Amino acid sequence: MDPLDLLVIGAGPGGYVAAIRAAQLGLKVAVVEKEAALGGTCLRVGCIPSKALLESSEKFAEAKHALAAHGVKVAGVELDLAAMLARKDSVVKGLTSGIDALLKKGKIARHHGTGRFVAAGQEGVRVAVTDAAGATTERLAKRVLIATGSKVAKIPGLEVDGERVVTSTEALSFSSVPKRLIVIGAGAIGLEMGSVWARLGSQVTVLELMERILPGMDGEIAADAKKILERQGLAFRLGVKVKRAARDPQNGAEAIVELAGTDGAAGEVLRAERVLVAIGRAPCTDGLGLEGVGVKLDPRGRVLIDDRFATNVAGIFAIGDVVRGPMLAHKAEEEGVACAEFLAGGHGHVDYDTIPAVVYTNPEVAGVGKTEEELTAAKVPFKKGVFQFRGNGRARAANTIEGRVKVLAHAESDRLLGVHIFGPHASELIAEAAVAINFHASAEDLARCCHAHPTLSEAIKEAAMAVDRRAIHA
Repeated sequence: MDPLDLLVIGAGPGGYVAAIRAAQLGLKVAVVEKEAALGGTCLRVGCIPSKALLESSEKFAEAKHALAAHGVKVAGVELDLAAMLARKDSVVKGLTSGIDALLKKGKIARHHGTGRFVAAGQEGVRVAVTDAAGATTERLAKRVLIATGSKVAKIPGLEVDGERVVTSTEALSFSSVPKRLIVIGAGAIGLEMGSVWARLGSQVTVLELMERILPGMDGEIAADAKKILERQGLAFRLGVKVKRAARDPQNGAEAIVELAGTDGAAGEVLRAERVLVAIGRAPCTDGLGLEGVGVKLDPRGRVLIDDRFATNVAGIFAIGDVVRGPMLAHKAEEEGVACAEFLAGGHGHVDYDTIPAVVYTNPEVAGVGKTEEELTAAKVPFKKGVFQFRGNGRARAANTIEGRVKVLAHAESDRLLGVHIFGPHASELIAEAAVAINFHASAEDLARCCHAHPTLSEAIKEAAMAVDRRAIHA
């Protein structure tokens, strides 16, 4: 059997990027993907379709409520949900087809099916590949990369049926706008999908166990976001524990959510047309046969790896959502490139301190580096500079003045430690901050860079200047 240099199991953002980079470096590569469409959860039922719906729903909301401020009168605005969903599907199809073309360009063989480890030894790693028709063949590879991503975590008491109690996958394709929608979880997925359906006319209530929204993001920025989202119609119930969510046995057209009571008392019961469970995700390692070849997992079910993405079994590597770190598509992509470069005999690198996090609400939320809470907990001395978008000329011209930029720098060295943004196009603006932190820039460095006027990016410059209390337009 002629061995592959690399067999990648999973063709999501981490897997297909690793395969392409490895092929660029001269390796003989094949991928195994169980879904007919390439791109993984992110492209098929995650990042891309949700952003398509966010864009479309925002245009609908803008036409109904915001264009008048610009002197544009629009009457009789109507929602064509079927057309909106069709556009979303078209975006996804175009991108998945593009990945297929990229694999063919790189002469990367593609197996439509599942992979299961058979053995790992001196001759290489043997993987049984079962295709969509059930036929199984065996591939031998010098190295195998696990890039199988994540799935919705199963939470006891939350009875997901895909119709009344749903995951984000089903929430991308509701056939009609639910009159009432309950979202369990105030993280990125919950707020993004809640925003989509609220804009289209749903009465949305978000339930969160913690006393804040967006756990892990900067607290001050998250508090700002909550105020604006409430103005947009989202209702929040914080500090509540959901005991059960299920289809209403008395009324199949509704779902019920039972909150945990105190001191053993019965909890409050909420009702809605749909309930979206957006609490968390778990690594996809089922069916890979990891136990058969001895690959070790951590207590959370993630594959244990070293700094070069190698597992404890020679020839087997892992990246993305199945390993430690944030479950983000761009993190998986960076790991895919780095791993491929290691495997080709070069040097790969991922700076985990400069991986941005973004929430695509309106305005957007983005952050990179340390939060104020993390610095305080670690007793790191820091200075803070804040600039409000209402002081930015471009934001005023666009009538997008809500939000702020927050820059955190070391109190002694002035080195940038974190940048957090709540405001227009935060997802794009955060890249400048990621580059600056990656190159160990100081707040002074960022403040001294000339930014074009008028641009939203000037708010970053002003926030950097504000670290030393010399912002001009504050």
